[in-house]
Amino acid sequence: MEIRYATPDDAKAIAEVEAECFPAAEAASLASIKNRLQYYANHFWLLEDNGRLIGFANGMVSNEDHLLDVMFDHGEMHDENGKWQLIFGLDTIPEYRCRGCGEVLLNSAIEDAHKQNRMGLILTCKEQLIHYYEKFGFVKEGLSNSTHGKAVWYDMRLTF
Repeated sequence: MEIRYATPDDAKAIAEVEAECFPAAEAASLASIKNRLQYYANHFWLLEDNGRLIGFANGMVSNEDHLLDVMFDHGEMHDENGKWQLIFGLDTIPEYRCRGCGEVLLNSAIEDAHKQNRMGLILTCKEQLIHYYEKFGFVKEGLSNSTHGKAVWYDMRLTF
C-alpha cells in the first residue's frame, strides 16, 4: 500500500470512494471534490493498494477554530498559512475497513500538520466514532453547530 497526495485527475475515483463511504446526504459531490482539489490537493492523503484507491483523508487549512459547513463546497476558503488542519472526511472502502487503513491516513495528516507547524487538527464526527478519534489524541468539545447531511456531529480537536 502507498500513500500519496491527490491531483485533479483523481477527482472521479475520490468521488466514487466518498459515495461508497457516506450516505448520499453527507457525501461530497464530484463538483465539490473538484473544487477542493483546485485549492488544496496537497491536503488529500490517498491510500492505494496496487494502484487502486481504497481510502483517503482530506480537509482544508484555516484560521477558523471550528469546522464550518460552508467550507465543504468552498475550497477558496483554504489558507495554506492557517493555524488548523481541518479534516472533512476519513474514508475507507468497506472491504478494507478494520485493517488500519484509516489509522495510516489520519496519522499521515497528523504528521503533515505537525511538520507544517499547525496548532493541530479539527474535525467533526458522529457519536459512535468519538472513541476512535480519541485514540489519536483528539478531545471531544461537545455538540457541533454543523447540520451537514442533517446528522448530529461532535466537534473534536487535537492540539499539538
